[in-house]
Amino acid sequence: MRLLNVLSTQRTTPAERAQIAAVDPAVRLVDAGGCFEAEIRESWNPYAADRYLPPAASAGAPPPADLADLLGSAEIIVGGWPVPLDLRARAPQLKWFHQRQAGASNLFDSDLWGSEVVVTTSRGAANPLPIAEYAISGLLHFALSFDRAVADKAAGSFDHRAYQPLLLHAKTLCVIGVGGIGLEIGRLGAGLGMRIVGTRRTPLQPGEALPPGFAEIGGSDALDRFLSKSDFVAISCQWTPETNGLMNRQRFAAMKEGAVLVNVARGEIIDEDALCGALAKNRLRGVVLDVYVGEFEHPPPARLWQHPKVLITPHVSGRSDEGVHGGVGLFCDNLRAYLDGKPLRNVIDWERAY
Repeated sequence: MRLLNVLSTQRTTPAERAQIAAVDPAVRLVDAGGCFEAEIRESWNPYAADRYLPPAASAGAPPPADLADLLGSAEIIVGGWPVPLDLRARAPQLKWFHQRQAGASNLFDSDLWGSEVVVTTSRGAANPLPIAEYAISGLLHFALSFDRAVADKAAGSFDHRAYQPLLLHAKTLCVIGVGGIGLEIGRLGAGLGMRIVGTRRTPLQPGEALPPGFAEIGGSDALDRFLSKSDFVAISCQWTPETNGLMNRQRFAAMKEGAVLVNVARGEIIDEDALCGALAKNRLRGVVLDVYVGEFEHPPPARLWQHPKVLITPHVSGRSDEGVHGGVGLFCDNLRAYLDGKPLRNVIDWERAY
C-alpha cells in the first residue's frame, strides 16, 4: 500500500487529526503546526505576524534540515493564514495544497499562485453562519440606532430625538457575492421579513432555482440597479482583480441614500476614498467593516476608525463559541476524491482568482 504523505502547516486538534486519518489507512498525516512560525515572522509583515502568531516561536521547533525532510516528502499540504511563501519551491513532491480559509488572497504573493499545483479553498465551509450572523447584527446596529446609544453614553446624556430606528421588515437587502456566506446572509435576512436580492459572477441559468429567501439574483451588471433600491448592502464576495475597488465613487453614488453597508469580505473591495466621500456627503446611515485595506499591515485609518457612522472590528466575524468551521471536513471529502481519482471541489481558477 502506497503511503500518502499529508503535511499540515497549521496546528490541528486531535479530533481533526483523527478525522483526516479516518479517510483512508494510506494517509500519513504530520502536524507541523508551529514549526514555521520563526520564518513566517521574518517573511511576513510584522503587524500580521503579531496578529496571527503566538508571542514567540514555538519551543522545540525542528531544525531546518528536518523541515526540509517534511516538505520534501509531502504530496499534500494543508495550510492557511499565514502560510510560508515558498512552499512550492521547497516541496518538490507537492501535488495539492488545501487552504483552510474561504478566501485565496493570502496566497497571492506565494509561489503556489499560478503554479501547476492544485490549490483548493474552504469556500462555502469556513464559518458561513457566524459571518452571516455578524453581517445581520451589523445591519441592526445602525438600523436600530444603537450607534446613537454609544454616542449618548460617551456624552453622558440622551439626545432622544436623534433616535430614528428602522423596521427591517419589507426593507431590501442586497448581498454582493451569493456564495456560501452570501446565501446564509440572505437566508437570515429573509427570516426577518426582508426582501433579498443578490449578485454573483454569473446570473442564474435557465431552469436554475432561486436559493431560499432570495427574490432575485443577477450577474455583476445588475449591481447598480440593486444598489439604487437597497436599504442595506452586505459584501461577501471574493477579492479578485474583478472585484478590487468594486465599491467606487460611481457605486456609492448609485446607492440609495441612507443605506447601511456591511463588509465581511476583504477591505480592498471598497475604495476607501470613495467611502469617505460618501460619508462626508451624509449619504450613508452607517458602515460596518470587519475588514479594511491593509489590515495585515497596519491599524485602520483614523478617518474611518474615528468616524461616528463607522464601526470597525478586527476581522473577527468568523468567530463563535461553536466549532462550525467546515474546512477540515471539506478537505476530507476532497481527500477521498483525490484517492479515488475524482475531481476536487473548490479548485482555484487562476484567471478567476478563486
